Amino acid sequence: MSDVVRLEVEDGIGIIRLDRPPMNALDAEVQRGIIAASAKATERKDVFGVIVYGGEKVFAAGVDIKQMANWSYTDMVDHSHLFQDFTRALARIPKPTVAAITGYALGGGCEVTLACDFRIAARGAKLGQPEVLLGLIPGAGGSQRLARLVGPARAKDLIFTGRFVDADEALAIGLVDEVVDPGERGSEAVLVAAKEMMSRYAGGPAYAIRAAKEAIDSGLETDLQSGLEIERMLFASLFATKDRTTGMASFIENGPGKATFEGA
Repeated sequence: MSDVVRLEVEDGIGIIRLDRPPMNALDAEVQRGIIAASAKATERKDVFGVIVYGGEKVFAAGVDIKQMANWSYTDMVDHSHLFQDFTRALARIPKPTVAAITGYALGGGCEVTLACDFRIAARGAKLGQPEVLLGLIPGAGGSQRLARLVGPARAKDLIFTGRFVDADEALAIGLVDEVVDPGERGSEAVLVAAKEMMSRYAGGPAYAIRAAKEAIDSGLETDLQSGLEIERMLFASLFATKDRTTGMASFIENGPGKATFEGA
């Protein structure tokens, strides 16, 4: 990790904080920081859910255009893998993840949110893939993850035009899962809502949740029969965990929803 990206852990929740003022531009240092923070969140047994947060004013306003403006084709060839590696690293965290979105989440910033399992936006947030306005297309997974999330027609509209959508439209098209107003929670309302969401998983059956995420994500990348085989193998593998034994014994003795899991 680095000074511009850090992992903070609190009550079983890991918060990956982006801190590159003023707009959290996703330069190479931030991208590598996200990769390192994702690896650390994956490794830590005391982390059950992960929040990606850019602060009270902005999530991330895309990659650093000034840094890239004079790059040649070969420069981009050298850097293009990193462009996708940092969102891949987020997507591969084997725990529930949520983007807590304030201000702008544009270009690479929007692609960071798409690599999370869930997205919560503050009222007033703006999301978009404006790369076409630079003569480009999304390069950190946006053309693929956005289409899978909101459907190809809506993804084409957003990518072809480069337009921004506000939080309410994002909710209506399925780009975000929840919109929050500051209200009594103040300027960090979206972070509070994200913590509430991730707190559901603290102390839960970590390997079952991990298997569920893998079954869904891997299954979406293949045909139905292959997806069913992935599910079958993961389902069977959970019979090697202590939590499966604990969960079934608790169900028989006390009914559903009363098990205390070890995450093992």
